[in-house]
Amino acid sequence: MKLALLGCGNVGSEVVRLMRTRGEELASRVGEPVEIVGIAVRRLDRDRSHLPVEKELFTTDALSLVKRPDVDIVVEVAGGIEPARTWITTALAEGKSVVTANKALLAEDGPALSAAAKAGGADLYYEAAAAAAIPLMRPLRESLHGDTINRVLGIVNGTTNYILSQMSQTGAAFEEALGEATELGYAEADPTADVDNYDAAAKAALIASLAFHTHIDLGEVYREGIRDVSAADIASAAAQGRVVKPLCIATREADGVSVRVHPAMIPTTHPLANVNGAYNAVFVEAESAGRLMFYGAGAGGTETASAVLGDIVAVARNKRGGITAFPPEAAYQDLPVKPIGEARTRYHVSLDVVDEPGVLARVAATFAHHGVSLATVHQSGQGDEARLVVVTHTAADKQLSDTVEELSQLTSVHNVASVMRVEGE
Repeated sequence: MKLALLGCGNVGSEVVRLMRTRGEELASRVGEPVEIVGIAVRRLDRDRSHLPVEKELFTTDALSLVKRPDVDIVVEVAGGIEPARTWITTALAEGKSVVTANKALLAEDGPALSAAAKAGGADLYYEAAAAAAIPLMRPLRESLHGDTINRVLGIVNGTTNYILSQMSQTGAAFEEALGEATELGYAEADPTADVDNYDAAAKAALIASLAFHTHIDLGEVYREGIRDVSAADIASAAAQGRVVKPLCIATREADGVSVRVHPAMIPTTHPLANVNGAYNAVFVEAESAGRLMFYGAGAGGTETASAVLGDIVAVARNKRGGITAFPPEAAYQDLPVKPIGEARTRYHVSLDVVDEPGVLARVAATFAHHGVSLATVHQSGQGDEARLVVVTHTAADKQLSDTVEELSQLTSVHNVASVMRVEGE
């Protein structure tokens, strides 16, 4: 079985290493050896002497490698939209099965890639695209395919989870925790994709599409990063028996689906509350199977390569048997995606207020005017340090945003310091 590898960064290098060191074991699982016949890279002059592979296999012409007649499987771990899309669609059109970890491309162009796989009679596998080593994609589209999934709640980005974990456990400020994440290799030099939740949004679109059998465009995922999470938010959450976590939330409702990624407070008793550091976890609620939790390393070259190798074995066995494992297109329900304004949850609102009689009454009246019921109210400090912390009952996001807008115009409110959603209760 001949394999073309596109990309040889952290993940690609580990794929090469694992295939060479576990070659005999992989061959026994597939039924015949799987041989790397070419590796596409951007630069040939980079030192790759540490890899157990002949330098003659490296090429900068990825498309020619994909088109080689003897190639059976194409593994894409280069990332990005183009030219990865061209490579993958070319491979599928020629009936070559594809394994990819490209969450951004799948989130943007999943239906077209699925259609290309169906037309070419090839497999399209992407277990590594959403949660690295955690087996999540296959359970969603195979094991739970006969069930109805109503909700997915998870932590799907190791960088943001590490940062918020450090802020909670050590009292570090955001910038300090981000610096530690960068030193440890969890965050890139430009951390935008992680801390602004672009990475998590792409994963959320992919997860929700599989869970609800309907295509979710990346632009339909509400996204809010973690840059504005403050030490005060962390402390306030702790005082209420909660922690702040970077959540991916996808919910099926009677009139559509809601998909969002943002920081939120959850109770310390929730299973996700103790998922710390760079680990990921996804909590699935299904009608028949009940509550399921998938936990493990959500990033890392070796961990992601492990999931890639699992897909390689699967598509190689299918190739050997002359089959595709399942219909690649699972988006058949066309459920509408609800705007963020219709999403319903609880809220934690911190207000810097004037320290004078009647402030609480005016604030409470503003919430009531927009139909938002208050669960708890706590005031701390005095004088210029007076702060009011309000936790609401469940309300629509539009109701809360209208409330916050009016609060910001009250003369008795200096500043709306923070607004954070409260989940898992």
